[in-house]
Amino acid sequence: MEKRNVRVLVLVSLFLTIGWAALAHAGQYVIGDDDMLSISVWKEPELSVNVPVRPDGMISVPLLGDVKAAGKTPQQLKTLLESMYARYTEAPVVSVIVTKVNSFVVYVFGGGISQQPAGGAMTSTQTGVFVFKRNTTLLQLLSRLGSLGSADLKKSAVIRDGKKLNADFYRLFIKGDVSQDVMLEPGDFIYIPSNFGTAIRVVGAVKKPGIFPYEEHMTVLDAVLTAGGFTDYASQNDVLVERKEGGKIISIRVLLKEVMNGDVKENVSLDPGDMVIVKSGIF
Repeated sequence: MEKRNVRVLVLVSLFLTIGWAALAHAGQYVIGDDDMLSISVWKEPELSVNVPVRPDGMISVPLLGDVKAAGKTPQQLKTLLESMYARYTEAPVVSVIVTKVNSFVVYVFGGGISQQPAGGAMTSTQTGVFVFKRNTTLLQLLSRLGSLGSADLKKSAVIRDGKKLNADFYRLFIKGDVSQDVMLEPGDFIYIPSNFGTAIRVVGAVKKPGIFPYEEHMTVLDAVLTAGGFTDYASQNDVLVERKEGGKIISIRVLLKEVMNGDVKENVSLDPGDMVIVKSGIF
């Protein structure tokens, strides 16, 4: 009967230890500096304590003194503490709960983000510094960063320990290729530059003038449709593409009405940085 009770206590302790990580983090969380831990030992209230993880990765617990916690999951720390307490008490049952996450920090920089997130699974403590409350992938981060219309995703990168990871932001976020997704780690740097030099600008008689990311094989018609299409006053055969070549600006006239009528040879492929001007026909 006593052994059965011990098994029940072990199962309860295991749930308390990993339940928060499994439910709140959707995966095994790795303890880091500045996290807050709640450590309790069954039937040993004098050994139970709430402790911060110090900058050296250590925690101070009764009877044992300093113990390395950073870099371990709650389950791994639980196992370690049980083995250490076994020197002083019979069959100790330890629970480890992360009560506050302060260590999962990543840094986003590069100027390609038009707005910052607030609340939810992560918070921004200052511009470009994000503290996560759970294990997070690159795709989850990008989905919560706000508008990426001004971001050059083809030049973006995850930098870890001074090295670029093999992750293609464009294929991941635009094309939906989840094979490019990576699990973020504390201390990662996320570089998202502006696409100012490569974006396509569409102005004039379109419904939604603006700046849009350049896409491979993009044409003038694609750009106009991305900008919401023509207004009622657009001169559809009076569309200009302005392009920089050799330090000069050249203009290319495009007969888009003819393109929409089936004359696809009148369409023009765009280069990064082109400006599409749709003139009005009311004058």
